[in-house]
Amino acid sequence: MRRPLLLVLVLLAWPGAAAGAPCAEPFATVFARVAPAVVSIQATKINRARPQRRFETIVGSGVVIERDGQVLTNAHVVDGAASLAITLDSGVKAPARLVGMDTVLDLALLRIEAPSPLLAAQLGDSAALRVGDEVVAIGNPIGLEQTMTRGIVSGLNRLLPGVAEQPMIQTDAPINPGNSGGPLVDRCGSVVGINTFISEDAQGIGFAVPVNAVKAVLRDLREHGRVVRPWLGIQGREVDARLGALVRMPLVPGYLVEVVYDGSPAERAGVRGGSLSVIVQGEEYLLGGDVLTAIQGVPVRTHQEYLDRVRTLRPGQRVRVTLMRDGHARELTLTVVERPRLPSDLVE
Repeated sequence: MRRPLLLVLVLLAWPGAAAGAPCAEPFATVFARVAPAVVSIQATKINRARPQRRFETIVGSGVVIERDGQVLTNAHVVDGAASLAITLDSGVKAPARLVGMDTVLDLALLRIEAPSPLLAAQLGDSAALRVGDEVVAIGNPIGLEQTMTRGIVSGLNRLLPGVAEQPMIQTDAPINPGNSGGPLVDRCGSVVGINTFISEDAQGIGFAVPVNAVKAVLRDLREHGRVVRPWLGIQGREVDARLGALVRMPLVPGYLVEVVYDGSPAERAGVRGGSLSVIVQGEEYLLGGDVLTAIQGVPVRTHQEYLDRVRTLRPGQRVRVTLMRDGHARELTLTVVERPRLPSDLVE
C-alpha cells in the first residue's frame, strides 16, 4: 500500500510577521478613521452663585464606543449638568442622558438616541504603550471642533497624589480646554486613553486615563451607574528613609497617615492623622499621625501598595490594620465601606 506523500509547508517568517508590523499609516488616514466617532458635548449647568447669569454651558469632547450611542467623556464635563447635548461629526445634534459616572477616574458614560447606528472607535491596549510612542489627541479645544494635535507618550504610570488615584498616561500632544473627554489615539487608530487634564505649572504636559482602566469599570457604569470601591478613609504617603533622620522623630518604614476623613472607618476605629506641617527638601509632609505598616498582615510601605491592598477588600468586610504610634505597635479593626464622593473629587 502506497503511503500518501506528506507535504510540509514551511512559512518563512519575515520581519514583523509574527508580532505584527508597526502601524505606519499617514496621520491623515488615522484622523479620517477616528474623527467620525469623536463628538462635541455641551453641558448646561446652573450656577446658583451668579443670579445674573444662572446658566452656563461647558463644552467638552467625547468618543463613541458602541454603535448604539454609548459615549465616553470626563465626569467633570457633565457633573451637575441640567441638560446634555451632543453634536456628532456629521453636525447632527441630539440630547444625551447620563448612564454612569466615576469621580475617581473622572469618567462618565453617556447615551444618545441616534436614528441609526453610529461609527464607534476601537478601544486599544494601554499596557502596550511605550515612552516615545506617537499619539494624537482629537477633540474640540476652545470650541474648535474636530481638531487633531500630535505628540508622543512622554511618561507612563504617573501617580499624582491629591489629583488622581489611577496611574496616568503623560503626553506632550497639545491638550487644551475643550479637549477634556476626547480620545488619545495611537498610531494604529485605537483609543489608548481619555484625555483628562493639563498641568498649569508646565507647558506641553497633559494627562489621560489609560484605556485599560476605563475598560475595567465600563460594566459597573453600565449596570450600576457608579463604581463601587472599598474605602478606609486614609490619605497619606510613603515614609521616606531620609525623613526620620531630618525631623528626628520616631518614624518606621510604612505608610504615613496624613489625613483621616471625618466619619470614615479609620476615624471610627481611632486612627490618628497628622497635625504638623513640615517641608523637607521641597516636599510637604503632615507629621504626627500614625504609620500604617500592614493590612491583614500584609506589609504596606508605598502609596501604591496601600491602594493595591485596599482594592482587594470589599465593603462590609472587617479588616485588621497594624500601626506604629509613638514608637509602639498596635492593631485596630476597621469595617470597610463603599468609597463616597470626596470634596477633592473633580476639583478643577
